Amino acid sequence: MPAVDKLLLEEALQDSPQTRSLLSVFEEDAGTLTDYTNQLLQAMQRVYGAQNEMCLATQQLSKQLLAYEKQNFALGKGDEEVISTLHYFSKVVDELNLLHTELAKQLADTMVLPIIQFREKDLTEVSTLKDLFGLASNEHDLSMAKYSRLPKKKENEKVKTEVGKEVAAARRKQHLSSLQYYCALNALQYRKQMAMMEPMIGFAHGQINFFKKGAEMFSKRMDSFLSSVADMVQSIQVELEAEAEKMRVSQQELLSVDESVYTPDSDVAAPQINRNLIQKAGYLNLRNKTGLVTTTWERLYFFTQGGNLMCQPRGAVAGGLIQDLDNCSVMAVDCEDRRYCFQITTPNGKSGIILQAESRKENEEWICAINNISRQIYLTDNPEAVAIKLNQTALQAVTPITSFGKKQESSCPSQNLKNSEMENENDKIVPKATASLPEAEELIAPGTPIQFDIVLPATEFLDQNRGSRRTNPFGETEDESFPEAEDSLLQQMFIVRFLGSMAVKTDSTTEVIYEAMRQVLAARAIHNIFRMTESHLMVTSQSLRLIDPQTQVSRANFELTSVTQFAAHQENKRLVGFVIRVPESTGEESLSTYIFESNSEGEKICYAINLGKEIIEVQKDPEALAQLMLSIPLTNDGKYVLLNDQPDDDDGSPNEHRGAESEA
Repeated sequence: MPAVDKLLLEEALQDSPQTRSLLSVFEEDAGTLTDYTNQLLQAMQRVYGAQNEMCLATQQLSKQLLAYEKQNFALGKGDEEVISTLHYFSKVVDELNLLHTELAKQLADTMVLPIIQFREKDLTEVSTLKDLFGLASNEHDLSMAKYSRLPKKKENEKVKTEVGKEVAAARRKQHLSSLQYYCALNALQYRKQMAMMEPMIGFAHGQINFFKKGAEMFSKRMDSFLSSVADMVQSIQVELEAEAEKMRVSQQELLSVDESVYTPDSDVAAPQINRNLIQKAGYLNLRNKTGLVTTTWERLYFFTQGGNLMCQPRGAVAGGLIQDLDNCSVMAVDCEDRRYCFQITTPNGKSGIILQAESRKENEEWICAINNISRQIYLTDNPEAVAIKLNQTALQAVTPITSFGKKQESSCPSQNLKNSEMENENDKIVPKATASLPEAEELIAPGTPIQFDIVLPATEFLDQNRGSRRTNPFGETEDESFPEAEDSLLQQMFIVRFLGSMAVKTDSTTEVIYEAMRQVLAARAIHNIFRMTESHLMVTSQSLRLIDPQTQVSRANFELTSVTQFAAHQENKRLVGFVIRVPESTGEESLSTYIFESNSEGEKICYAINLGKEIIEVQKDPEALAQLMLSIPLTNDGKYVLLNDQPDDDDGSPNEHRGAESEA
């Protein structure tokens, strides 16, 4: 007998849309078989019950046998022999129609009863298992939805444990019901063939035994045919028993797995995470906005295909594009008090979609996979090897430091730099493209630690800088906190978020800033560091100052003359960085780069820094200073306007006077 189509029991636990789609084909076939069985049974009952209309009943039966070929079964593989056999039986029925009389008992026992047993036992069992599978799937979806809404508070550990057990029980129940349902559908493909032929064998034998003339007329040419059909049915029965035993053993093996297979986040303490994935698939919760402040979460099946993130709902034949992952960024986020959330951001800096995984392991593997895909590793000849090499390099190169205590002592430059140092550093103010890009090791030493947070909390600065001063009850600002701002020709404020800083080996090219940006963002993604400290970056003609937006306390201060390089990211315009040259106690100098994310374009910050350095240069020459300040227009209240909204020139460089308003 030709092989028949089967559902794979190994895919029952995953319950992917592909499996559901294949299951719908089997269900459609079972429905078609049910309809056909009912019609065939009606024809046989007419033969059994219609004594006076036997000829008409046998004619109807003959037609119904021929109709099997036209049923268009979704799983019609292996039906060729059944169709040819039924065709032959149709001819026999037409011949027997002339001699047929009622054989009530024989027909009831050998023709009608088997098909009734097939319908009442096999088809009813498939229908019942289908309902149980649907109920188990609904219970699993409800338990997963309840599990996904669990908060991160520690006092809810008991509730989390109970909900986890509930999810495991629902998942096991769904797994068991799906295995039973799949086995019944697979077995139905064999029983269908037997159920179609056994009644006709009984019918033929009854006719031969009852009618002597019929026996004399048909027995010689029917014996061999019926014998071959009986052998075929017997072979199908043997194959069914072997397949049933194989499915039973496979079912026991699949159900004997550890309970961790059913329990989400079972290894939360130390999950085994594969950071070298270049493709990933599984269920995630997708956050959808339904109003101004309301959101919903939908559990969907996601998978990566090349450089794209695809989504495929249950029952869908194919997936649809959700997000282009090339050059995007991904990071873990806090979202609506849900665990294991991450956000995909487009290359232009716009917030993309927010997804939630069901465990820490899945969350980190999705972040690593998307991060690998965004680098377009999948386009290389051996993407797996490239991913392993890059992640090993990143893990060796990044060691997060959460305290800025020591480095803060050396991060603030001396106020007594010599004029000769200022003149030497001014040659490096404007970034210039190099003829050939240096290697990463020439810019930043491998294994250089990265600092991810700003110096000290603002409350500690309050204690250090203000002491026991009482709060001003009249809400007046503390202008005396920045006395040099009154004497500064330039005062520019930007809202920025600190991403990280690290020591570098050179400040001769802006490539060192781009490489530092890459390593800082990669380290944040690998170590799941997503919190950023927001500050106000004040650019004056003397210094760069990071100010706490709540307390107006200075977090860090850099002399403008110590800034040797500054640049904005070439693709993500909101990323900006600068290199600081700091003198050490040994007489040598150290170089550090600081990376920020700005609410505005990074080029505006670079332009403001460049303008401040130009003011420092021309302060030696009063006429040049006056010419520079006259080139910047003034508002009615005496502020310099740097024309924020003017577009860039055709060559991509900022327009003259570009920036925000400056204090005169």
